[in-house]
Amino acid sequence: MGNKVTRDDFEWVYTEQPHTQRRREILAKYPSIKSLMVPDPTFKWIVTGMVLTQLLACYLVKDLPWKWVFFWAYVFGGCINHSLTLAIHDISHNVPFGNKRAKWNRWFAVFANLPIGVPYSASFKKYHIDHHRYLGGHILDTDIPTDFEGWFFCTPFRKLIWVILQPLFYAFRPVFTNPRGVTQMEIYNGLVQFLADFIICHFWGVKPVVYLVGGTVLCTGLHPIAGHFIAEHYMFLKGYETYSYYGSLNLITFNVGYHMEHHDFPSIPGSRLPMVKKIAAEYYDTLPQHQSWVRVLWDFIFDKTISPYARVKRICKLADNPERHHYSIPYKKTDVSRAS
Repeated sequence: MGNKVTRDDFEWVYTEQPHTQRRREILAKYPSIKSLMVPDPTFKWIVTGMVLTQLLACYLVKDLPWKWVFFWAYVFGGCINHSLTLAIHDISHNVPFGNKRAKWNRWFAVFANLPIGVPYSASFKKYHIDHHRYLGGHILDTDIPTDFEGWFFCTPFRKLIWVILQPLFYAFRPVFTNPRGVTQMEIYNGLVQFLADFIICHFWGVKPVVYLVGGTVLCTGLHPIAGHFIAEHYMFLKGYETYSYYGSLNLITFNVGYHMEHHDFPSIPGSRLPMVKKIAAEYYDTLPQHQSWVRVLWDFIFDKTISPYARVKRICKLADNPERHHYSIPYKKTDVSRAS
């Protein structure tokens, strides 16, 4: 359990992200793909059903012994909550109501957030757009682990701990790497969420709240579904920074496994991403892909060439925004040719 990883830095590159050019080529060859860039009319009803299912589950677990509260949180409730975090991901791209009803989308994200137990949706929206615009961007892409994570979590045991604590790193990393002011929507998100938690606790006790929050933490850590966090952008093969997964878990994760297609066309709802792959198959069939998210977790923990450092990083040209003057922070240059 003590074999140390071979990487000591990120994979620094001096090229633009590949998705922009591929998007241009595919749209030039298959302009019909633009017809997929419309809201998904069934999405809001699926999400509503999931929220109501969790509300019913809260009632059902209120009198269970604690061991069964955690059991059902891991095998059932947490799976729904993880799926809801991915629904919030799609909502951040205006999937339910389209680009012309931005406020409807933001408030629907707050509604989808309710079973997760902690306010999440507004902050996710704030940072996720930059993940697409500045993929791998130094400081700007907060999906990239910190230098501390890459340096410290360098053995199988430490990487296991990192996987378990992944939701905490994911939540608090932006505060340290790219802090921004609290928005009005984040305040509303917090007030609504904590009011909902209080109401549930008042009428049904603390167990349903623990069921919700515990399920969220457990199923975004060491859980088969959570393998997508690592599968999406960790560099399992040199030179490739985004990967897709086409397995059955896409059925309960809004097709987040179609991640190459998603970054090529972020405005297309997850339900239609398989159609993108079908239309432009020659662009995707030859690219590396993952077969199993469980295997991804296993390889991440035990492969000494993979660690939090196994991410592509680049210096991105910053959009004109005076509030982000801190981008001038210096960075460590690395000889890309020697990176493993």
